[in-house]
Amino acid sequence: MTLFPLGATQWVVYLLQCADGSLYTGVTLDLQRRLAQHNGERAGGPRYTRGRRPVALLWWEPAADRGLAQQREAAIKRLPRAAKLQLQRGPTPPPVPR
Repeated sequence: MTLFPLGATQWVVYLLQCADGSLYTGVTLDLQRRLAQHNGERAGGPRYTRGRRPVALLWWEPAADRGLAQQREAAIKRLPRAAKLQLQRGPTPPPVPR
C-alpha cells in the first residue's frame, strides 16, 4: 500500500506524535516509507524518533514542491505545542489515494 499512486511524487509535510508524547515535524516524498523508517521497520530513520517509538501520524499536508514543504515545516516547528496539535483538528487534507 502506498499513500500516492505508483510513480507519483508529492511532497508532504507531516506531524508525528512519539510514544513519549513529543511531536516531530518533517517532510518527505514517500510518507509510507518515511513512517516505516520512523518506526524502525526500515533503515534510515532519524535519531530523534529512534528512542521514542512507536510514532503515530497525527497530520499531513501536501505541498507543491520541496521548497514550499520545507517552508511550511519551518513554520510549524516555530508554533507552540497547542497550535501544532490544533492542526489535526483543522481542515482535513485531501483523501489518501489508494
